[in-house]
Amino acid sequence: MIRQKILDEELLTQLENGEPDGMTVFVAADGMFRGAFYNGTRMVNQMRAQHNLGILETMILGQATLCTALMIQTMKGREHLTFRYDTNGPAAGFSVEADSTGYVRGYIFQDKIPIEHEITNWDLTEFFGYGTVTITRDTEGQKEPHTGTTEIRFRNIAKDLAWHFAKSEQINTAFNTGIQFDKKGRVVGAGGLFMQALPAMGGVSSKGAPLTNSANANSEHDELIERAERAFGSAPSLGQWFSEGGKRDALIKNLFREFNPKIVLERDVIFDCPCSAQGFAQSIKNLGKAEVQDILENDKDPLEVSCKNCGSVYKIPKSMLM
Repeated sequence: MIRQKILDEELLTQLENGEPDGMTVFVAADGMFRGAFYNGTRMVNQMRAQHNLGILETMILGQATLCTALMIQTMKGREHLTFRYDTNGPAAGFSVEADSTGYVRGYIFQDKIPIEHEITNWDLTEFFGYGTVTITRDTEGQKEPHTGTTEIRFRNIAKDLAWHFAKSEQINTAFNTGIQFDKKGRVVGAGGLFMQALPAMGGVSSKGAPLTNSANANSEHDELIERAERAFGSAPSLGQWFSEGGKRDALIKNLFREFNPKIVLERDVIFDCPCSAQGFAQSIKNLGKAEVQDILENDKDPLEVSCKNCGSVYKIPKSMLM
């Protein structure tokens, strides 16, 4: 990836003085829930710089990349995941990828969304029509990628993703994202929160008794889920939280204190892309002798190739194809 520089000096100063990006992974209720809280302020700013996005487009693709980063915690070993949101609304949708090594990349299908009136709030449903959510997992050691598709039900990225997990994977899951802009339209805070209920086995009940698969255990498990949902839903604006210097561990402990959360991992997730001029040159050479010869004879030198996932533009001399 050709990393674009963030040129706004005032924004750079804010980013340098703020809390660093990072993801805190935790478990709660003796392992009955797992979760992650992610500060992605710099990640969203880098994403915006790579694609040169406006405010609305940054909000949509920013929410998508935050959700996709959070899904890294659902991966099993070495894995690559693609989150597609195909909608007949003005935004058209997006495709975002995450890799278990700790990077996300992606693009919005409509990078200049038509706006018919002044935007007065961040309810994005008018920009999303109905369509499909598709998650594809390519796991090392598996013969074929696994793909699951569900309908867009809420026209809300986080809610539709949670609905996908409920219908496609039968797992109670919640996502929450927030992006804070200042008066000049700069991203000064961006964060995402994820929580997932694990099957009702193991752990202990609220009364300290071991949980089993009995009817009583399942009833108590459902009650725990309801309480966790209420706690999750009481989260403040995550973008504002980070814009004001909030700490990840403090919010986790405050929101989920009754579930005795335990932090198990801190990790980095960045906006990055493994694309390169050499990679694109090799892809062109793989097209076949006749097609490559036609390019050598008729196209301009150097060739200009752009990566849709990160916006990088490469100038590839024809000599690289020989």
